[in-house]
Parts: sequence; C-alpha cells; structure tokens
Amino acid sequence: MGSERHAQAWPPPAGPDTSVMTWTVAEVMRTDVVAVAAGETVLMAWELLERTGAHHLPVLLPDGRCSGLLDRADVAVACSAPAVVLSALDVDTLLSGHRRVAVRAAESVRKAAVAMTDNGCDALAVLGGDGRLVGLLTASDIVAALARPPAPGPRTAQGRSIGPSPLTPGLGPRRDDRVTPVP
Repeated sequence: MGSERHAQAWPPPAGPDTSVMTWTVAEVMRTDVVAVAAGETVLMAWELLERTGAHHLPVLLPDGRCSGLLDRADVAVACSAPAVVLSALDVDTLLSGHRRVAVRAAESVRKAAVAMTDNGCDALAVLGGDGRLVGLLTASDIVAALARPPAPGPRTAQGRSIGPSPLTPGLGPRRDDRVTPVP
C-alpha cells in the first residue's frame, strides 16, 4: 500500500498549472478581518481578539494603510504587564520589533507561501493596489484552498478596503465556548 502513494511522478508533469499555488492571493484570502487602529491600546487589541476569536490583528494607520500585523501571542505577552503600564501602552509599541511583511492581492499564492516561509510567519496582511488592507492570508487559508475542489467559474474576491474594528454594542459577547465548566 505504501508504494501506491509514491507511484505519481514528482515533480508533476508539465502543462497548464491549475494548482492553488498559481491562484492569486485574492482568490484564497479572507476578507472578514478584524483590525485595530494604530493608536489604540493593547487592552483594546486584546478585547477585539477575545470577542471575535481572531488570531491575527492588522494594525491600521489613519489613512488605511497597514502598519503591521500582530498575533494573539504578541498581545497576550504584552497583557502580562501591570495594569498601570497597559493603560498607556498602544499597539504601535508592539509593532516596533516586527518586520512588516505583506503581500499584494494580485500576487500568487506561491509567492505568499514563500514570504511566509522566509519570514517565519503564518499570516500576511493583504494589500490592494493603493496599499490599503483588503484582507488577510493565513497558512490555514492556503491549506483550506488545497483541500477543497476549485469552484466552477472565475475565482475572484472583492478588493474593498478594511477599516479598524470599533468595539461597539453591535460586537458580539465574549466567546465562552472555549471554557469548560468544572462540575
């Protein structure tokens, strides 16, 4: 049985490449992204992550450009500081040690995967032609695209800009599904 797995030629035969790696990032990325304004506090960033269940949080400048991408671990570590420090700490401070890695929506998934690998990250901010945030591409998005069959017809995504996510009464309650009560 094990030899059946290796019966396919590697690399695959040449011809028209219809693999996910040749798709554009816009065809695979997620557009339901939660973002935070650059001047917001770390506490606000944590609240957004907790209430939405997101793992990555793009940080946006007032003009809509993305100044970086935080992940849940970055924010959690920062939240271990005393409350007095947290009230004065903004998300810009957390980005100071990060290299800004992003990808354009029109670039190939292969190029994005190489950028993730080269930079040791599992998510990239996706920028439109004007440099504004239009989505987020994660390693999970790429795996999901590899696992599902291609949809019939052209694969496209809208390129609307994403703005900071305000914490409003319309935002859902905290996700308590990850806590199991002790009997």
